[in-house]
Amino acid sequence: MGRVYVAGSINMDVVATADRHPKVGETVAGKQVLYFPGGKGANQAVAAARLGARTTLIGRLGKDSFGAELRAFLAGQGIDLGYVQETAQAHTGTAIITVAAADNTIVVIPGSNALVGADDVSVVPLVKGDVAISQFEIPLPTIAAFFLRARAAEATTLLNPAPAQKFGRELLELVDILVLNETELGFLAGTELSDNDEAARIIQVARQLQAREDQTICVTLGKRGVLALAGDQEFAVPGRVVKAVDTTGAGDCFVGALAAQLADEVPLRTALAFANAAASISVQRMGAGPSMPTAAEVAAAL
Repeated sequence: MGRVYVAGSINMDVVATADRHPKVGETVAGKQVLYFPGGKGANQAVAAARLGARTTLIGRLGKDSFGAELRAFLAGQGIDLGYVQETAQAHTGTAIITVAAADNTIVVIPGSNALVGADDVSVVPLVKGDVAISQFEIPLPTIAAFFLRARAAEATTLLNPAPAQKFGRELLELVDILVLNETELGFLAGTELSDNDEAARIIQVARQLQAREDQTICVTLGKRGVLALAGDQEFAVPGRVVKAVDTTGAGDCFVGALAAQLADEVPLRTALAFANAAASISVQRMGAGPSMPTAAEVAAAL
């Protein structure tokens, strides 16, 4: 079994719950404030580790109370933190999240995540069979350096381009597996997609974005499931209908679960079904990192 390496963000999520989201300029009364370990990198690492993958996280924390709490939480998940550095130059990354009616709005303050550089990823001992994950909450040049190293080691590269931002084709060509939702796909492809678009339309747009003939693009569609374009093959994984409590971190759960399966050499279609089930469990719980399921929970759901 390969190892999962995640180069990415580590945040403390400060979550406010309310009956509804405020309009611009409006104040609404909240119900409670909660503190959860988060950050897309940390979430994906927790998901992979809880599902049995040997997992290493590469990132940065500030020398503050949030940093200390996050390190303790991540260590408790069995994640290798040997490549997580502390820096006095910035505070630990923080996300301000409002949850109302199971939907969320998020403001992310990068803090120490913005300081994760090429030097942080250059010493990681990737080998063939490993899976290298990253997302867009650390600098893009760092991701490129990480994936260049992974490709040289014949490891699989998996990019979750969220929060969505434009990036160069040079980085896209380093990606073996691209995982994104239909909104992110539409943004990156320069076209508008909605919940009402048919599968054929979504696959058509994914094909336009495909940078290599052997590249896989997985489009997550929430309760509608997953569409995948694997090279020249396309297939769908059915959705799962559950009662969502908090969707924060659902995409990260999917990515971490998919990586854990791929590191265990599970075929893509089976791995996607497993990841979809894992994500459906995560949305039934509050928080991001703490909501990630175990392998036994996912097996019971399948």
